[in-house]
Amino acid sequence: MATALAGSARQLKDKIESRTARIGVVGMGYVGLPLALLFTEERFRVTGFDIDPRKVETLNSGGSYIVRIPGTEIQSAKEKGFHSTCDYSEIQSMDVVIICVPTPLNEFHEPDLSYIRNTAEAIAPQLREGQLVVLESTTYPGTTEELLVPILEEQNRSGLKVSRGPGASGFYVAFSPEREDPGNDTVARRDIPKVVGGVGPEALELAAAVYSSIFNRTVPVSSPAAAEMTKLLENIYRCVNIALVNELKQLCHRMGIDIFEVIDAAKTKPFGFQAFYPGPGLGGHCIPIDPFYLSWKAKQFDFHTKFIELAGEVNVAMPYYVVEQTVEALNRHKKALNGSKVLVLGMAYKKDIDDLRESPSLTIIELLRQKGANVSYNDPFFPYVGRGRHYNLDMHCTPLDNLGQFDCVLIVTDHSDYDYQRIVQESQLVVDTRNATKGISSPKIVRC
Repeated sequence: MATALAGSARQLKDKIESRTARIGVVGMGYVGLPLALLFTEERFRVTGFDIDPRKVETLNSGGSYIVRIPGTEIQSAKEKGFHSTCDYSEIQSMDVVIICVPTPLNEFHEPDLSYIRNTAEAIAPQLREGQLVVLESTTYPGTTEELLVPILEEQNRSGLKVSRGPGASGFYVAFSPEREDPGNDTVARRDIPKVVGGVGPEALELAAAVYSSIFNRTVPVSSPAAAEMTKLLENIYRCVNIALVNELKQLCHRMGIDIFEVIDAAKTKPFGFQAFYPGPGLGGHCIPIDPFYLSWKAKQFDFHTKFIELAGEVNVAMPYYVVEQTVEALNRHKKALNGSKVLVLGMAYKKDIDDLRESPSLTIIELLRQKGANVSYNDPFFPYVGRGRHYNLDMHCTPLDNLGQFDCVLIVTDHSDYDYQRIVQESQLVVDTRNATKGISSPKIVRC
């Protein structure tokens, strides 16, 4: 992969290797903040950029707003030179700028690239020759070269262009998909290989050099589009397999078979099978969104991704299935959902994290409310849930000291801190979507 770097590219690589390069990370969220801390640990001077002044103030005071990142890590990073700002004029002082902003879907399940667009427009006027800009946000193949590059070229004040060949002047652009897995403590972040694709060989080598300084392995690919597609393949693979087990869960429920028992038996096969588990729906920033990104892009090539779209439809429908099963469970207790008191256990999209993005709990609560249920929730990570892009709940966390008052306790997120034995004992009815009550035998439990 190594090329004969010269001029500004050689200078930048020397600064990276000597740890004198200034690193700017745009977006201090679940991806950007951990990445900034990794660079800080490797003695780089790092600046975090964010449009939210509350985040900036928290970080600069040595605090954290992400549960898995303790304040002590922020304080340690500050001692090594880390600071955060809302002032994008500081971009011109950076040698490397890494963009880690959200890429959600709009209400029509189409890509919303406004965060990338707005970020590009904010940093473009500050660009100078020899800088490297890397996009990490999950998106469809082509975004880096079709959206990011034109904005950076058209709106910078110096008339700079992206350097695409050896020795060419300008700035460098690459794509490297984030591979965060919140709540996963079994794989160290440094041990997750980093895929990189550059606009030209110099950008590729520079991006690989940057990430090699904090990750144990980098995986170069031929282009930003190949790197963008790599990320989509990883997550669509999971989406499709989760859709498969979600559909099988519904079939097994009708047949009186325990899908979790079946999965546990199947995964004893030492080859040809990987266990995926059903649930109440998909959450998080990537897996529920990526199939729609690729399907949208595929239409530009007159290609219909029928298989992928079907998987997305199955997963999107799961919250509706959960509500239907809750209705049936209440009916068997001679109660209607309309007017019943339902406690939803768990708001996060997966266990033991403080992340609401695309959480199925949000949809389930709204569906229950639409059908007349009196809904409360409990989640140790969320004392209050207000308003987001696609929800408006305005709810406070309900303590678990009077479970008997609820007609139904609905387990949506299986946090480890919950005492499920006690929950079953003290509840009138428990609907379990996560197999959290495995090993507990009670006529109160309905597993769906």
